[in-house]
Amino acid sequence: MTIFFVVSTGGGSILKFSNIQIILLLTVTLLGVLFAVSFHQPLVLGFMPGFILLVFLAKSKGVHSREIIYICKRGVKRTSGVIWILFLVGFLLPTWYQAGTINQMVAVSLKIITPEYFFTLSFIISLFFSMILGTSVGTLSAIGIPVMGTALALDFPSEIVAGALISGAFVGDRTSPFSSAHQLLAHTIEISVKKQFRAMSITTVLAIVLGIIFYHILDKHFLQNFSTIYASEVVDLSIMKFLPPIVLILMVILRFKILYAFILSIAIACFLSITNGVEFFDLVSSLWYGIEGLGGGLANMYLLLLFLALAGAYNGLLEELKVIQTLLDQWLYSSHSMLNDTIKAMIATLGITLVAANQTLPIILTGRSFLAHWSSKYSKEDLARVMGDSTMLFPGMVPWSVLTIMCSTIMGVSVFEYLPYAIFLWSLPLLTVVVSILKTVKGRSKLIQSN
Repeated sequence: MTIFFVVSTGGGSILKFSNIQIILLLTVTLLGVLFAVSFHQPLVLGFMPGFILLVFLAKSKGVHSREIIYICKRGVKRTSGVIWILFLVGFLLPTWYQAGTINQMVAVSLKIITPEYFFTLSFIISLFFSMILGTSVGTLSAIGIPVMGTALALDFPSEIVAGALISGAFVGDRTSPFSSAHQLLAHTIEISVKKQFRAMSITTVLAIVLGIIFYHILDKHFLQNFSTIYASEVVDLSIMKFLPPIVLILMVILRFKILYAFILSIAIACFLSITNGVEFFDLVSSLWYGIEGLGGGLANMYLLLLFLALAGAYNGLLEELKVIQTLLDQWLYSSHSMLNDTIKAMIATLGITLVAANQTLPIILTGRSFLAHWSSKYSKEDLARVMGDSTMLFPGMVPWSVLTIMCSTIMGVSVFEYLPYAIFLWSLPLLTVVVSILKTVKGRSKLIQSN
């Protein structure tokens, strides 16, 4: 028997999407993205068939073309802030590199890493870099490669070092206010970055402390008999070369708009690059092509920006036409506790990640689909915590995910080797379940006392 879901649009028209149409739409969309990832095609290309099918279904239900365009524009507008930030991130790493900032930060970081605490310090240094850069790939490229080279020279287990570096890199990728993924999640669930950061802080601190203990134990087990002292040489340190990250951090602390912080930091880095003797055309070339081994550059970003815009338009149609919301509402209807909803949200986002193989789509689809339910029963902050501890991390664990492939390639270690030692990735889903259990118990206690 075919089930029909009745949906009312803003104009008062009634749309009926059958379960077959919904399943077909999701299948075409997710298979298209999977095809793009598998055959190394742009995500925007793989996403296009699902978007076209969605527009076709809306048209077949009588939605006017002008209304479809209007809804799509509103969907793109919701992600415009993240698009601009990601656009600037493409310029940030190349300009910092040309200014000498990246190399100086790496040199200082390597100076304080000692063999006796190599795993622990690798995690901490990677954590520090990722909170500044806001990107796991950029962090691993900047600090991961030299640290891994040092580990190989000292004959340390590469899978443990890779796990420590990737764990630290995902701290910032998930938590840093400079992270485009962090910004995207905040925009998606309509919460301020400050509130989202605070909501994630409980499990973040627990996971970091757990990581430090974990890597300290591994240090004691593997490196207790290591006696050689290693330190890198640091020469020609200049406070001027630290100005780009210092200005960026200060402007964020002083609550300037993050877009302005990025722009000023990039401008200072460009000025330092020119004064340090970098040719103007070399600087422009790095802004377009990025830096080999580090990334960045508009040429490597514009297709992702197009994908974000298309995903925003697609999600706008899904949300305002309520294509899949009824299915999710029915699934969530039987939930009577935060624990149940936490598990269901994590199952849904894992399912999307397994097929979508990227970080952006799970954030958008899970966030917008679960927002109304969580807002009515709990809070947006709780949803931010749950998604921060699952949706932001699953793309770093799924073997065919783009993010996993990039991390594995940079480190030269397969995901199956480093994942057992990447404790930040797999401990947070467990920790957030524990927090939800405690909140469920607390809620029931209050209910009993009130009765």
